[in-house]
Order: sequence, then C-alpha cells, then structure tokens
Amino acid sequence: MDSLHVWVCKDDGSDIVRADAIVGVGLDYNGNVTARLDGGEGATVTLVAPGAQDVPHTPDDFHRQLIRVVTQLSDAAEAFVVRPVWDEPRGWRWISEPL
Repeated sequence: MDSLHVWVCKDDGSDIVRADAIVGVGLDYNGNVTARLDGGEGATVTLVAPGAQDVPHTPDDFHRQLIRVVTQLSDAAEAFVVRPVWDEPRGWRWISEPL
C-alpha cells in the first residue's frame, strides 16, 4: 500500500482529499489546520476550524500529528481515512478508520 490509499477528511466531513495530493500542511494562529494541494492552482483545504465549532484551539503540533499518522498508515494493507475529532475528555486528536 502507499499514500494513494490514505485519505484525509475535513473535521465536518464535507471534504475528503487523498493524502498524496497534499504537499504541505499548516497551522495558523487561530488553530486552523490547512492542507495545500498538489497542482498549479495552489488550492488549499481547511481541515480543522476550531473557532467555528466553539471548541478550544488545536495543539501547537496538530499539523505535524497529521503527517505522523499519514506516514504510519502509508504501509497499511488496506485503505484508511484520517479525520480530526474533538471530545471533552481527550481534546483534539486524529483518528483513522478503515474504508
């Protein structure tokens, strides 16, 4: 398997992008996590927008956590979707689910 079989979902589920289409991820001062997509257009997708959900900011390394999860899943034997979730006891985290 490779990153063609790893997908990243927006926090509200409205967008899903293939992990190998992501060329960069960033975290802004509001806690938003954005992904820059491959291609000449310079398109970006906001994966997490905590202010819109009335929840706390993401951790300072949340964008790096995404890279870590995608890298770990790139050798998996099946396809996965990675998505950000927030819950009261655990805070923000990336979870993976088989497709």
